[in-house]
Amino acid sequence: MPMQLITPPAAEPVSLAEAKLHLRVDFDEDDALIQALISAARQAAEMLTQRQLVTARWRMVLDSFPGCGLMGVPAGQTFTLPGHAILIPKSPLQSVVEIRYLDMAGVSQVMPSAHYTVDKACEPARITPVFGQIWPVALPQIGAVSVTFDAGYGSAADVPEGLKSWIKLRLGSLYAHREEVASMARGRIDPLPFVDGLLDPYKVPLI
Repeated sequence: MPMQLITPPAAEPVSLAEAKLHLRVDFDEDDALIQALISAARQAAEMLTQRQLVTARWRMVLDSFPGCGLMGVPAGQTFTLPGHAILIPKSPLQSVVEIRYLDMAGVSQVMPSAHYTVDKACEPARITPVFGQIWPVALPQIGAVSVTFDAGYGSAADVPEGLKSWIKLRLGSLYAHREEVASMARGRIDPLPFVDGLLDPYKVPLI
C-alpha cells in the first residue's frame, strides 16, 4: 500500500561519532560518505524489520475502508485480526494523528478520534471503529482514505542496542567493500550468519 513520509526522523539512530569509533576512523575526509552509509544501513534495517527507528510521521493511503463496517470480534477468542481492522505497517506505533477520507460528495472529512480505537500493543498496530460505530462511507475512488500516524521508538537514544549493533556491522561492510562485487584476489569473503540474526527479535510479521 502507498506510504508517504511526511516528517523524516530528526536524527539517525547511530551518530557519526559512534560510527567512526566503530570503523576506527580518526580523520574527517570520509565524514560525508559515512553519514550516507549510516542512512543506507538504517533504511535497510527498517525495511527488513518493518519498523521505524527514530520517530517519524507517515501517511498511509488506502482506496477504501476495510471490510464490513459493523463487525465485532469473535466471542471467546483472546486475539483476532478482524476483517474490518486497519493494520499500521510501521512499528512501534506512537499515535494516530488523523484518519481522513473523501465523502460521497468528494469533500475531505476527518473521522472523529472518538469513533475509532487503536491497539498500539499489537504489532502491527490495529485500528477499528469503536463498538456501535462503523467506518464512514467513502467515495469509491482510488486514494479516498488516508491514515496519518507517528511511529518510532523516540529519539536515537531510545532505539534498542540490537538494532544499532546491526546498523554498525552493516556500516562496516559497506565502508570496507564499496563496490558491488568484492575482488576475490583479496581472499575469500564469507558472510557471518549471526549478523542478520540480530534483527530477528525485532521483525514484525507481515500479515
